[in-house]
Amino acid sequence: MITYVELWKAKQAWTDLSKSERGDYMNALGPAIQHLLENGVQIVSWGSNDSSTFSKADYDYFAVWTFPTIESAQEFEKMVEGAGWYNYFDQVNAMGTTSTPQDVIGMMIDK
Repeated sequence: MITYVELWKAKQAWTDLSKSERGDYMNALGPAIQHLLENGVQIVSWGSNDSSTFSKADYDYFAVWTFPTIESAQEFEKMVEGAGWYNYFDQVNAMGTTSTPQDVIGMMIDK
């Protein structure tokens, strides 16, 4: 299983849209998200990055997903790019095979 984390904040192009235009854009994403869910993708969490977070990342929102395969995660990346998301949002991503704390600590030690 693949874990995928997104962090994003709005660009000026997003804030320049009217509230109606922003709503229309988000509503248009609904069928694509539904398609992902029907094909084994899971939304773990979406949220707003709390301002009281210690050493807070400079992003306003986050999403955590799980994908059944690396190919499905890469398909998602192409879908996001194709939807013009990066025209409106400054975003960083993290992706990797779901693992245990012990496995990751072992990788950190071995590095």
